[in-house]
Amino acid sequence: MNRLLHFSWLLAGAVFSVQAASVDLVHPDGMRVTGKGATLDPTVRKAADGGEMVAVTFQPSAAPSLVIAPQQGTWNWPVDGAMRLRVQNGMPWPVTLMVDIASNGKHTTSTVGVPPGPPQTLSVSLKPTSPRAFGMQVGPPMPYDEGKEKWLVATAVEGNVDAGAITSVTLSMPQPGAAQTLLFGKLDTTANDDDLRHAYTAIVDRYGQYTRSTWPEKIDSDAALKQRADALPAAANIKGLDKFGGRTDLPALQTTGWFHTQKQGDRWWLVTPEGHAFFSLGVNAVNMTDGRTYVQGREFMFADPAAANGKFGGTSDSRSDAGSQRDNGMNHGRWWDVYANNVSRTLGNNPEAAWRKRSVDRLKAWRFNTLGNWSDPGFANDHRMAYTVPMLIHGDFNTVSTGYDYWGRMPDPFDPRFLKATEAAVAAATKGVRDDPWLLGYFADNELAWAGQGPQGRWALAVGSLAQGPESPAKQAFVAYLKKAHGDAGAFAKAWGVEAASWDQVAAKGFKAPDPSEAHPAVAADYIAFLKLYAGQYFRSVAQTLKKADPHHLFLGGRLAVRTPETEEASATYADVTSINTYTDLPEHGFDVAAFRKLDKPVMITEFHFGSADRGPFGNGVAAVGSEEERGKAYARFVDAAVASGVIVGTHWFQYVDQPVTGRVLDGENSHIGLVGITDIPFEGFTRAVTDANARSGGGR
Repeated sequence: MNRLLHFSWLLAGAVFSVQAASVDLVHPDGMRVTGKGATLDPTVRKAADGGEMVAVTFQPSAAPSLVIAPQQGTWNWPVDGAMRLRVQNGMPWPVTLMVDIASNGKHTTSTVGVPPGPPQTLSVSLKPTSPRAFGMQVGPPMPYDEGKEKWLVATAVEGNVDAGAITSVTLSMPQPGAAQTLLFGKLDTTANDDDLRHAYTAIVDRYGQYTRSTWPEKIDSDAALKQRADALPAAANIKGLDKFGGRTDLPALQTTGWFHTQKQGDRWWLVTPEGHAFFSLGVNAVNMTDGRTYVQGREFMFADPAAANGKFGGTSDSRSDAGSQRDNGMNHGRWWDVYANNVSRTLGNNPEAAWRKRSVDRLKAWRFNTLGNWSDPGFANDHRMAYTVPMLIHGDFNTVSTGYDYWGRMPDPFDPRFLKATEAAVAAATKGVRDDPWLLGYFADNELAWAGQGPQGRWALAVGSLAQGPESPAKQAFVAYLKKAHGDAGAFAKAWGVEAASWDQVAAKGFKAPDPSEAHPAVAADYIAFLKLYAGQYFRSVAQTLKKADPHHLFLGGRLAVRTPETEEASATYADVTSINTYTDLPEHGFDVAAFRKLDKPVMITEFHFGSADRGPFGNGVAAVGSEEERGKAYARFVDAAVASGVIVGTHWFQYVDQPVTGRVLDGENSHIGLVGITDIPFEGFTRAVTDANARSGGGR
């Protein structure tokens, strides 16, 4: 036997078909096995379950692989089935395995993590799939036990194959730093894809908890739920703060009776109505409605149908053309409000008032001082804490696509209908709160698509505007600028390196704007000028409309996520505070702190978090850390750095409650990112670390 890095077995046998017996790497009759950067040891090894396996060692090369193929012809596999392969990790650490199934040039690809331990059955669907097809962003962790069997189901499969004409299966891994050994046995198929469905079956219990693992906050009875959820943190005897949370240990600032901003020395501050420095330590989405998850169409995921289809339910339809709904396969119908259901188990059938008190008592004990965006408006009347109000500008105005469009297309601020919609949004947002000194300020919209994706994404709003027809107000504004900047169409065409005999050609729908280049620097210059016009028009319109309706409170900007330098500059010009949503290890890795020092304007981080995958929900957030313990350390590093920046005047954590295991109604997000679990039980270790960090950052002594 040749055991070099490249080898080939050519063995006689019939073409494998769906009716035939399984093929076996231990007894490889009827197939051809080829290695590249991999060696196979044919010594038969007995697995713990009595099965036979052989070892394949993947060498430290670029893409070590093992190709399994029929000796002749193709394999005829079931169209709606799955491939199964017995596999065992021969290393004491997890190993990444990539699976490529091919049929005459077509491929499906999947990647799984094989943990150390006993043999398991790897199952790969012959059709494309993803957790999104099941209504969530992250699928259940693998492997899982089902009686005596361990299953490693690929929950994400990309591509397409002709199942009736399979030409090869390639097993490979990313470039390993050292040799990695896996053991393989039988390879066969199943006529249907029940393996995938079983991976999602009964994964949520009556409390909305993941059924296949345990963690310290997991409960198993109503009594345990009530005992732990009702236990309040020790009441804090907080000193050194005014009634709004401003720091009385620092020199007094201007007193206006309202929250405002002021620079003292080299440092920007928010200032309380009583004139004291205030660093806004906030929490987003403190409400009882973020625990809703769709049940309809995936009833099999819920182990207790009586709870999932009980009185804490309703119907919604989240379908849209926005990017957040792309590939979301279960996004409408009946939902179950898991969190509200659990709150009612401890606080009764009408728990809203008691829940607000419990939540505010917790937040104050954890040294938070602000209710961030998306929080229950009822807090404004029930419990005194600084709060924020969102203004969502909706209407029939023109919109522009940047190609990203995660929450939808960009509003066209040049459209007169946008100004009317802004006036309506401002009127709704300011109603009943414009005279409240506890109101910190207003946000406008949320995470608008100010840019596209990729290296040319900065210009997407300009390119998208030029692609529209002459009726587009944004297009009209851009063409008007180009005429002023270049004069005649010929000069413009030469400067941009395009064909345009007249301005009518530029104004026509479908005009293809070029990417900037060194040969035509005018393209980038004009794009930048237009992006400044666009962002300036948006922020100026909102700021002027808001200040006319409510001259007392702060305009806190637009909660920027995807953004450009032009957007940030316009926000700094017209908003009192520029709000930025960033999910990075440190604030300075999410936005240009030095640029805002140069602009000399304050910033507030209005979304950040750190998540882990060891408390039930499958996802670990946008900014992932390895464990629950690491979440607290990461929080402290982030907030300490924000305070030290001199321009950041607050940090708002996203969010109060963990997301449902099966994904929130809005878009299927299902991460462990909360201060409390879906059961309303706080994560004690994390909140202890948060309390210490907040106390250092201005939450009182």
